[in-house]
Amino acid sequence: MPARFERFMSLRYLWGAEGRKEGRSFLRFVVYVAVAGVALGVAALLLALAIVRGFSEEIEEKIVGFGAHIQVSSYVQDEPLDQGTSLQAQLREMKGISAVSPVVEQPVLLRHSKNEIDGAVLLGMDRLPAHLEQRITVGDPAVELTDGGDPGLVVGQEMATRLGLEVGDLVTAFALQQRENERSVGGRRPRVTQFRVRGIYDTSLQDIDDVYVFGDASTARQLGALSSPSVSRLNVTVSDPSRIDSLAAQIENQFGFPVSARTIYQQYAGLFAWVDLQQSIIPLVIGVIVIVAAFNIIGTLLMLILEKTREIGVLKSLGTSGRTLKRLFLVLGLLIGGVGTSIGTTLALGFALLQKHFGLVSLPAEAYYMTTAPIGLNPLDFLLVAVVTILLCGASAYIPARVAARVEPVKAIRFE
Repeated sequence: MPARFERFMSLRYLWGAEGRKEGRSFLRFVVYVAVAGVALGVAALLLALAIVRGFSEEIEEKIVGFGAHIQVSSYVQDEPLDQGTSLQAQLREMKGISAVSPVVEQPVLLRHSKNEIDGAVLLGMDRLPAHLEQRITVGDPAVELTDGGDPGLVVGQEMATRLGLEVGDLVTAFALQQRENERSVGGRRPRVTQFRVRGIYDTSLQDIDDVYVFGDASTARQLGALSSPSVSRLNVTVSDPSRIDSLAAQIENQFGFPVSARTIYQQYAGLFAWVDLQQSIIPLVIGVIVIVAAFNIIGTLLMLILEKTREIGVLKSLGTSGRTLKRLFLVLGLLIGGVGTSIGTTLALGFALLQKHFGLVSLPAEAYYMTTAPIGLNPLDFLLVAVVTILLCGASAYIPARVAARVEPVKAIRFE
């Protein structure tokens, strides 16, 4: 019975609280403001967590899609791995590795016309990574020889804009890297290959779109004057991303010098440090809103107690214990937190789904590496925020609950 009484009274105060004199509905408005404060705080915190998580997932997907989880290369800069085929076969047999693809990297000078010349890095592959294939905006991802005999080339949107390239255009590549045998025998004679643009991709990562172009491995190997088994590096994809560091260490220990294994987090440490900064700061700053909303509950309940002092005195004179009154206002604080959390969670989830499907909030790609604010939804975030918020609101109601429990009946009934 007491529990029913506390629920009944707390619900009455939540939805129908009224003051004693003029402006009777103002007290109800104050309660609604407290609920709204919790709702906005929860919504802001959940959206911040979803966006930061979305940034992390999106950037990691793009970078891993471009360069795989681990890049196996030579410790000596610009030196190829001569036994690329056998090394590739051994890596594929290692437990935890799901795919290995050879890459031939060659710095080149691209020339489209007399005035359209720029440096780039040619990556020769058997086929484009699946992530880049999905980012082809014009043309197709094929890099094998075309019908006319010209090897295909896939370029980034930034590079295509700067050189005025379109699908079907011919572009000449001059190798910038010279081998020791070429210098001693034939002097510095540049190696030249003509490519035909087959596709244009756009990842919104300027560091990639502005620098890297993709061709087939055999053409890149000829342009780099490499023998057939040699590769610049091997891109390794692992089945369990949590084991990236341990697998990289295992590769180095197993093959020894001059094999080097660098994780994608080491290769792009700057980008991931930026993401980590967002993850650590934004939720902390936004979380202050929830704390402020919880303290607002203290003021709201104290105002409610002040307005209901005579009513509390009557309840105590009729035999209501101080413990029951304390529980009443604790339940009221939890109700404010629960209703506010429910509303805030609904708002956050609704906006997140709209943003995820329609991209309502756009971003400058040159600053954020994507064109719309990304969303990463995690049920654990919603659960933790809800639990912490409700507990915080319940704790905030403890001080007003103690004040209500200590009200003296006689003085309360005479209170004006």
